[in-house]
Amino acid sequence: MASMLERLVVGLGDRAYPIWIGHGILDRLGEALQAVEFPKKLAIVTNSAIADHYGELVQQALVDSGFAVSIIILPDGEEHKNFITLQKIFDQLIEQGFDRSSGLLALGGGVIGDMVGFAAAIFLRGIAFAQVPTTLLAQVDSSVGGKTAVNHPLGKNLIGAFYQPRHVHIDVATLATLPNREFAAGMAEVVKYGVICDREFFNVLSEQREALCQQDPEALIRVVKKSCQIKANVVEIDEKESSFRAILNFGHTFGHAVEALAGYGAYRHGEAVAIGMVVAAEISRRLDLCSQQDVSAIRELLISFGLPVDPPTYSVADYIQAMQRDKKVSEGILRLVLNRGIGDCLIQEVPGLDALLTDTLKAGISRG
Repeated sequence: MASMLERLVVGLGDRAYPIWIGHGILDRLGEALQAVEFPKKLAIVTNSAIADHYGELVQQALVDSGFAVSIIILPDGEEHKNFITLQKIFDQLIEQGFDRSSGLLALGGGVIGDMVGFAAAIFLRGIAFAQVPTTLLAQVDSSVGGKTAVNHPLGKNLIGAFYQPRHVHIDVATLATLPNREFAAGMAEVVKYGVICDREFFNVLSEQREALCQQDPEALIRVVKKSCQIKANVVEIDEKESSFRAILNFGHTFGHAVEALAGYGAYRHGEAVAIGMVVAAEISRRLDLCSQQDVSAIRELLISFGLPVDPPTYSVADYIQAMQRDKKVSEGILRLVLNRGIGDCLIQEVPGLDALLTDTLKAGISRG
């Protein structure tokens, strides 16, 4: 198939950067990096699974465009998103003589992207980096917007920085090697955009479910582009999440609690977010912000993509404690992103959250 290509720009003034979205465009990565004057000396940072699939192709594409390339291979999995792994990146960069005129390229999913972005932000007080996301979740969410971080044992993404890439290169053809569970996890973030911003997009996802699950290239490109455009629009308004950008955390506060309580890696991030979105929607219904029909529509769409929607069995006290460690807590107050129907949302403090959450979990939201 001939390569298809769409382009967007995240408009952040002198830190604006392009997003290329296409099918079969990995071999154009060198061209894309040349266009943004990316450093000629760079390290591809990836994991062994992704390196086996795409490492040689990406390296050759860059070498053919005149880049001097080395590869750093990290262990795979959310459980390795920590300072120990970060240190391995720094060890190799220092050993290989990387300086401020060098760059990093994140080749992989959200874990690789977050860690490489954070490494770039703090190595020598900041060097260039680019994102080449190979999972759906990374393509529609974590590769765009400049959030970088590693996990702490007491909470997810607590140690990080806002640091924008120079370029994001999305080849939906890489999704062909993605396990079904990982593809489904990415669809959770796609559904999120429809719930919080665009009811028409939410309906399109339902209509296009079969084409998306079969990874029809045109359907994927349209959905990934729309997701990236929604996120770019939000980031342009509020880059560092002082207010408006927090709407992108719909489902994440409870989802992060699920991840932390279950142990990182037990749930995929998107799976936890799917659970968190249904819990948030149920809380919204109890606050008369949406209808039972809305909650059911969200549940059913998530289930149709093979996602879990029922919270694991932990005490409300454990959930509340984990949620209080969330980054969205400010001055000790936890604010939740709640959906207003489908296609709109708001951020608000929820009085009596303990009681609300107790009722929600006791009610067995699985009944829909």
